[in-house]
Amino acid sequence: MSRLGETIRAYKQRDPAARSSLEVLLLYPGIHAVISHRLAHFLYRHNLRFLARCVSQISRFFTGIEIHPGAKLGRRLVIDHGMGIVIGETAEIGDDVLLYQGVTLGGTGKDKGKRHPTLGNNVLVGAGAKILGPFTVGDNSRIASGAVVLSEIPRDSTAVGVPARVVRISGEKVDFTSEVDQIHVTDPVAAELAALRNRIEALEQNSNTKG
Repeated sequence: MSRLGETIRAYKQRDPAARSSLEVLLLYPGIHAVISHRLAHFLYRHNLRFLARCVSQISRFFTGIEIHPGAKLGRRLVIDHGMGIVIGETAEIGDDVLLYQGVTLGGTGKDKGKRHPTLGNNVLVGAGAKILGPFTVGDNSRIASGAVVLSEIPRDSTAVGVPARVVRISGEKVDFTSEVDQIHVTDPVAAELAALRNRIEALEQNSNTKG
């Protein structure tokens, strides 16, 4: 009961729309999914895999949140709205994590054994983000909405984009100028036109010389 109480308090702290503990307990699908997962995970660890999947699929039907019974969830996990969230079998989530709707903690289909990501403590994952593969997202990191993360993210980082790249570490912007100059990039079409123009001029000069 102590873990349930601290999870309810976490919802009230993170969601300004949460008006009371009773409202969170009765009306928030994220907390229902986590409670169901505890039972499913218990059955999974005791090799009652079929029953475990039954519990997780019933929970998915009622909440719209799919958490594999094998996934490991930390304390005070907050799932805001939650519809469309998918958490894979070997995913691991630390304490005080916040997930928004549409998040996927999935695999790439190429890995064996550990196939899904590990989220550290106090990680925030924005709506629609996809984290795919058996790597770690470090403590206190932020994954932007819609990002597709395919490799490890250091702690205290912010990652954005498709594929995602780290744009801040410990609040400081990451300098990408050494990787790519996006201002002085060669325009391939302009380069080809210039080559054609030079070729035409050379042919004209050659024709004038012969004439």
